[in-house]
Amino acid sequence: MELGAFQSDLAETGIAENGGRIVRRPLQEEVAARLRDLITQGSIPAGARINEVVLGAQLGVSRTPLREAVRMLAGEGLVELVPARGAVVRKLSAKDMFDSLVVLKSMEELAGRLACAKASAQGIEEVAGLHRAMLEHYVRRERLAYFKLNQAIHSAIVALSDNATLAWTHEVIQARMKHIRFIGNAGPEKWAGAVEEHEEMIRALQARDGDRLAAALGLHLDRTFTRVEALL
Repeated sequence: MELGAFQSDLAETGIAENGGRIVRRPLQEEVAARLRDLITQGSIPAGARINEVVLGAQLGVSRTPLREAVRMLAGEGLVELVPARGAVVRKLSAKDMFDSLVVLKSMEELAGRLACAKASAQGIEEVAGLHRAMLEHYVRRERLAYFKLNQAIHSAIVALSDNATLAWTHEVIQARMKHIRFIGNAGPEKWAGAVEEHEEMIRALQARDGDRLAAALGLHLDRTFTRVEALL
């Protein structure tokens, strides 16, 4: 199983490739991870300018790694570089969100069918392991850690499709949607519903039932839009 698109999410949750040990990353990647969390949680809201002076002082880093981190997030679509304003957190309209979820739904349905046909038993077990770790964070109500593994599971299923183009495209769109999908779990009922949907996804994957997994992923993304629509 190729880690590919979800390596950064695993690293940020402390799950690494070399036996579970945390791997040190370059400073700009550490800064990018912190900024990504601040944006995902809404601490830096959509439409806000990234103040390099304030953030540099807050994170204890110089402008060079901070600017490199901002460029990384711009490449992911989380940040826009606007003339005369600098770096601004990307703001999605309801239509942007809906259009992105429509595309994600189609891609994940395809990935689910391919994964069930192509994945190794080890690859499926690794995804199930991510799911079990995610549930531990859910029980402890550790929302950000839960969310990172949630997103890693989606990326892992796409990686099991063994289609590099699909994985790359999925990663680009999913990165833009982090804050929207994070707020979709606000409230116990919405969160519990999302967890049950993930339970069904894992059951379908373990059964290698491609149509069932595609249906579970499609329903999950449809309900994601419902969960966040009112918040926009």
